[in-house]
Amino acid sequence: MAKYFAESELIINQDGSIFHLHLLPEQLAQKVILVGDPGRVSLVASHFKGIECEVQSREFHTVTGSYKGKRISAVSTGIGCDNIDIVLNELDALVNIDFNTRTEKPQLTQLTLVRIGTCGGLQKDTPVGTYIASEKSIGFDGLLNFYGGRNDVCDLDFEENFKAHMNWNPQLGAPYVIDADAETLERVSGKDMVRGVTIACGGFFGPQGRELRIPLADPYQNEKVENFEYQGHRITNFEMESSALAGLARLMGHKALTCCMVIANRRAKNVNANYKNSIDGLIQLVLDRI
Repeated sequence: MAKYFAESELIINQDGSIFHLHLLPEQLAQKVILVGDPGRVSLVASHFKGIECEVQSREFHTVTGSYKGKRISAVSTGIGCDNIDIVLNELDALVNIDFNTRTEKPQLTQLTLVRIGTCGGLQKDTPVGTYIASEKSIGFDGLLNFYGGRNDVCDLDFEENFKAHMNWNPQLGAPYVIDADAETLERVSGKDMVRGVTIACGGFFGPQGRELRIPLADPYQNEKVENFEYQGHRITNFEMESSALAGLARLMGHKALTCCMVIANRRAKNVNANYKNSIDGLIQLVLDRI
């Protein structure tokens, strides 16, 4: 018997669209580019040959169109793993739940999801302007720990070694380590992106080791992060969404990858605040390869 989703669990608007994104099932392409900034959706869509639809609700801005014969949706998520939880669940519902019967469809529709974002580089070989494809993501956010099957998709040995190295504070959510989809990583990263390990943080300041007026719980956090190494892997960058994207996609049966441009190097303590003028190069690479 097909699983039924009650009105309180799957909220559908009066026009038949999904609750937060306000998208109808037919408006979503199977290839999806995710960006944080709603304004960046227009930059992605500026490369489309034709536009089918444009929908905006809160921070969620979607444009579906065509690029070199490929049907692609560009969707903004806003900042943070909590927003990724909303977006991934609603994108999955659009393709894998029948809105008329409120039941799961018998055949899985697999989405390819590539996030294009910005990040802070943590190593000397990730200077400002570097493109990093997240081969692995470490979630400081704890989001995936709320879902069944979490241990089946995570790299548990990596997690244990990381927690031991960091002397992980039990008051924090347990970190989780998740791999990007291997085929998407190979195809999209090519030879011009660094394949790295990305930490997705639950905030921009304290969780990323930035100290303004409030002192940090662990003032040595970033030093320990930068010095961690496990089976040849070193942590390359901080951002705020990659772990939830990779983890939820893996649990749902989708293919996901995060690609970021370094706009600040935490070791060198420099930043490119005008990165919006240069991220278009990464957008074009992803559009060509998705």
